[in-house]
Amino acid sequence: MAEALDEGSLDERDSHPMAAGAAPLSDEQRRKRILRGVVCTLVGGTFWGINGTASKLLMDAYAVDPLWLACVRELSACWLFLAAARVTNKGQVTRALCDPRSLVGIFGVSLGAILFSQVAYLEAISWTNSATATVMQSLGMLAVLAYVCARMRRGPKRREVLGIAFALVGTYLLATGGNPGQLSLPVGGLVWGLLCAAASACLSILPARQLAKWGNFVVNGLAFLFSGAILLVAYRPWEHMPQLDVAAVALLAFMVVVGTFGAYALYLQGVKDAGSMRASLLGTIEPLTATVTSVLWLGTSFSVADLVGFALVLAMVYLTA
Repeated sequence: MAEALDEGSLDERDSHPMAAGAAPLSDEQRRKRILRGVVCTLVGGTFWGINGTASKLLMDAYAVDPLWLACVRELSACWLFLAAARVTNKGQVTRALCDPRSLVGIFGVSLGAILFSQVAYLEAISWTNSATATVMQSLGMLAVLAYVCARMRRGPKRREVLGIAFALVGTYLLATGGNPGQLSLPVGGLVWGLLCAAASACLSILPARQLAKWGNFVVNGLAFLFSGAILLVAYRPWEHMPQLDVAAVALLAFMVVVGTFGAYALYLQGVKDAGSMRASLLGTIEPLTATVTSVLWLGTSFSVADLVGFALVLAMVYLTA
């Protein structure tokens, strides 16, 4: 998922059946907890996939600029994150704002993770489609793998090498359609797709320290706020206002409340209950949902090479998770 920070992406500790100081769970309780996590992850991933297709619909049907959409979504969703932070951990936002060192760190997250990932993801969707963008985003797992190998001072394992090979072949098929003499993706779509993958890796790596200290809702809320404020000043969205009817406004509200905040909250609960490894694997429902909704809603067509490329990239996720 490219649009929210996940503190469990590199760590399996969140799947432990015992919270600090809590009584151990029975086998039945643990099974129910994992089942709840699986359901939350699948629903959250489905919402993310729908969110990508809804973004494409707004950009194509209403000529909405990706930067305008990123700015509006960030400045709208940030208040939902901050409200959730206040409800779940009252006073934590104020303490974070009074900690200059943490503020610098969260501002770095807003630039290197939130702003980068939001813009790259929406630009990739604009140039291609939501299915291709979400699959290209999954290539960020390779950068995370490289980071983990460097930190642990080890080489990739055999299954990880196989995952890298699958990812390279899958990307080749997506880029060329199986014909080495041409690009089936526009150059801009390929570039933004690869940048989207890099942004996804940054989203998994950069926020770890701040998330451990302040929690997900606080960091996401402030990072979304800072990133949206940067776009507000640099892009000036009021100068690029699209013509939106009631249906478009309703779709935009759905994207903010359900597709961004709701999807994030459910996925976060899934990581907590089912563990980050299960969540990362179940999260592959996002590109699958984006593919299905692109076909059904937008009439997008995919070649056999595209579908094989999708399958290979998703297989890479399973092999490297």
